[in-house]
Amino acid sequence: MTTLSSLGYCRLGVVSPQLRVADVEFNCEQIRLAAESAGRQDCRLLIFPELCVSGYTCGDLFFQSLLLSRAKAGVLALAAALKDWPGAVVVGAPVEQGGRLFNCAVFISGGQVLGVVPKTFLPNTQEFYEERWFSASGDRTADFLEWDGGSIPFGTDLLFNAVDQPGCVVGVEICEDAWVASPPSGRMAVQGATVLVNLSASPEVLGKEGYRRSLVEAQSARCLAAYAYASAGPGESSTDLVFSGHSLVAENGVVLAETERFQFETEMAMADIDVERLINERVKNNSFGASATNEKGRFVPFVLGAVAQQVLRRPIPITPFVPPGGEERSCRCREIFSLQTTGLAKRLRHTGASKVVIGLSGGLDSTLALLVTVKAFDRLGLDRKGIVTITMPGFGTTTRTRGNAEALADLLGVSLRIISIDAAVRRHFSDIGHDEALHDITYENAQARERTQILMDVANQQGGFVIGTGDLSELALGWCTYNADHMSMYGVNAGVPKTLVRYLVSWCAEAEFSGRTSEVLADVCETPVSPELLPPTEDGQIGQVTEDHVGPYILHDFFLYHLVRLQYAPRKIYFLACQAFDGEFAPETILRWLKTFYRRFFSQQFKRSCLPDGPKVGSVVLSPRGDWRMPSDASAALWLGELELIEQEKGK
Repeated sequence: MTTLSSLGYCRLGVVSPQLRVADVEFNCEQIRLAAESAGRQDCRLLIFPELCVSGYTCGDLFFQSLLLSRAKAGVLALAAALKDWPGAVVVGAPVEQGGRLFNCAVFISGGQVLGVVPKTFLPNTQEFYEERWFSASGDRTADFLEWDGGSIPFGTDLLFNAVDQPGCVVGVEICEDAWVASPPSGRMAVQGATVLVNLSASPEVLGKEGYRRSLVEAQSARCLAAYAYASAGPGESSTDLVFSGHSLVAENGVVLAETERFQFETEMAMADIDVERLINERVKNNSFGASATNEKGRFVPFVLGAVAQQVLRRPIPITPFVPPGGEERSCRCREIFSLQTTGLAKRLRHTGASKVVIGLSGGLDSTLALLVTVKAFDRLGLDRKGIVTITMPGFGTTTRTRGNAEALADLLGVSLRIISIDAAVRRHFSDIGHDEALHDITYENAQARERTQILMDVANQQGGFVIGTGDLSELALGWCTYNADHMSMYGVNAGVPKTLVRYLVSWCAEAEFSGRTSEVLADVCETPVSPELLPPTEDGQIGQVTEDHVGPYILHDFFLYHLVRLQYAPRKIYFLACQAFDGEFAPETILRWLKTFYRRFFSQQFKRSCLPDGPKVGSVVLSPRGDWRMPSDASAALWLGELELIEQEKGK
């Protein structure tokens, strides 16, 4: 049976427990109750705050032997109480060794204390006085603790690896360790830790919440890791400080879950960490591997336990290429538009061209290409009349798209030529002996190639070059005619997927243009995607809707992102798509179009192997000179075979 674990996920939780300062029995009971609650939710790795067994704010009570002995007993009692808890729990406690006291993280699994990690950096400024009570990790006298007749690994070099989930390796640091210039977690990451945990007691002051979140995001991104930060809550002493219990789980620069602050009751946040993704990121990032040192960690094995398949506890954006809504989307759209315009402006400056040619259909892609070109010309102080747009009505052209194309050209002040391709294509059909009534691939591609011939030859007349309009999604599916709309001198949309094109045009309508221009752009956004190579319907509407043939672009862009950006296998992509599109697409529909995607993605690589230049704007691009190098004759058998297995399993 497919489980979350088999798909590379680990369910991780951070807890800010209810707490009483110096009341070990009460604190351990709250830890146990929180662990039981998390266990019922299939959590397999649970992190508690710094010194949560005793309380962080005990002050000189840390010198009391009674408190220290009860803390040790409390830890051992917790281990026994959690004997049947699947996975591992990490708690904070004061620990003695060699006549010194250490602020430690205790790793508990299978009813045993498997290892103890002491804090390295002890803050001793402003409100912090840790050096008064604790010694730093470098002051330990041995690499083991002798507890109740047994030896427990002790040190900052400990890495805890899950024997039943390869790649899930846990590294531990404590509070201030994360706030220094070179945190221990960086070393742990290059030694193999994919899950970094921080037991913290971070007091709250104005503005610290955002700074803390940024720190956690940045360290998880820098280390290509998950980072779980569990912080002490308001139960700590308020003599001079307030603790908010701000705990977070981040993965590769993105916060997946966090607790509500300033709550006296136990707060917990949980997320499914994608260990497979982290490993994939590291495999393809040779700079990460090159940063490794000769230091070796001590690996301590533990059993994580499987998580049965269920609803995934992490965000799954249905449009991974599209920025979130609101101000962030607006900022990202402006950035993407700037990348496109700058790339084209550089090409114009390099060639010295003051004229370009664009095939303007009135559809989304050619509209975006025109808007980018207009802004590039404006930036360079070039006359917009040097932008020669050509609308080339054919057998499938509708009044709506042609009208929008002509209106945009007029409103934007660019040159417009209207060249019908009907007669030329009919002559070509006659030359090659093709029946015009046969609406096959020859019928369609002949129109596309005639249009490209016109664009190229007019560009020669004008002493300029052709701007490509095709987008990333079309390149992924091979939904373009080879040596026709597939070709140009510079493809400004080559890095923009279809789901994002619509948002960019819509953003331009709101932010860059106004009045009648905005109205036309809005209508372009509402127009069905079509190459318009087949005759319209009887009522004059578009008769060839692309998504009826190749499938919904919202699905294909989802597949593309998870295949190319995250290197996921078909089973995982299918699982994620079923979760993300639950209620919108049936599982069998998703499986059908996923098969189509893989067949087309592999069979159409030859078109991507000879793409014109174009700017990269996001994390996925299919340029053979950039991020994607794939043989044109690679077999899709492995990937399609896995989809066949899924179909067989569904049929049982």
